[in-house]
Amino acid sequence: MELIRPKTETLAVIEQYSDTLYKIALSYTRCPATAEDIIQETFLKYMQSPLKFENEEHTKAWLIRVVINECKKFYRLFWNSRRIPLEDVYSFELPEHHEVFYSVMNLPKKYRIAIHLYYYEELSVKEISKILNQKENTVLSWLHRARKLLKEDMEVGYEYKRI
Repeated sequence: MELIRPKTETLAVIEQYSDTLYKIALSYTRCPATAEDIIQETFLKYMQSPLKFENEEHTKAWLIRVVINECKKFYRLFWNSRRIPLEDVYSFELPEHHEVFYSVMNLPKKYRIAIHLYYYEELSVKEISKILNQKENTVLSWLHRARKLLKEDMEVGYEYKRI
């Protein structure tokens, strides 16, 4: 294993992007331990990559793409087809955050990752389409459908009065 990048550069990138990448991996896998393993693999690939990055946005997009690929690779492993997921309990300061988090986590993967990248990482539809290798209209459709599903999920149990 040959590490190409300097230690200081790598530490700066890890400090800057670890939270973002962890949230994406967690959104994709729904398992904190798996998400941590995936971001470790991602940073290892970063340290070994000879690729020259043009700017911070290029670095961020590359890291996000690698995290998504690692998540997909994780699900292709044989033993994952035989595992039973354990329910994780997350704590939130406000009850509303709890409801939103679990509603987002209940979305299908493609909608969940699109919502995360758009709202939490504040990426444009164009950037998301490049990262996910999808057409912009596809990403727009996913966001629209995800919002519709979230609205339906969040409205359950509430009565709204129209004025």
